[in-house]
Amino acid sequence: VQLQASGGGLVQAGGSLRLSCAASGRIFSMNVMGWFRQAPGKEREFVAAISWSGGSTFYADSVKGRFTISRNNAKNSVDLQMNSLKPEDTAVYYCAADRELRPHYVEVITSDKYAYWGQGTLVTVSS
Repeated sequence: VQLQASGGGLVQAGGSLRLSCAASGRIFSMNVMGWFRQAPGKEREFVAAISWSGGSTFYADSVKGRFTISRNNAKNSVDLQMNSLKPEDTAVYYCAADRELRPHYVEVITSDKYAYWGQGTLVTVSS
């Protein structure tokens, strides 16, 4: 499975962007799909994740209430709707997926547990 992230760009603070992650193969078998981000000079950090059924979603405290993750298994995609963007949201955003990962918070926030990664898309939020 190859993942392709898109939708990044430049937006003013308070604005919105929608990121999309398209899979070359079926994501039906991916137990968990997630988004991570990495700002310049910082480590990669967890943003959001979603279970296979979409019934379980997980968010970092910093984005809770502003970002929404969703997946469409029929379309082989997972999206991240980002509202009320802040300058501190500026980063390269990566989508990730894994077949074996269990949809529990302590598991999904760990980047090392994901086997598949997209190439990243840059989000820049101006103040």
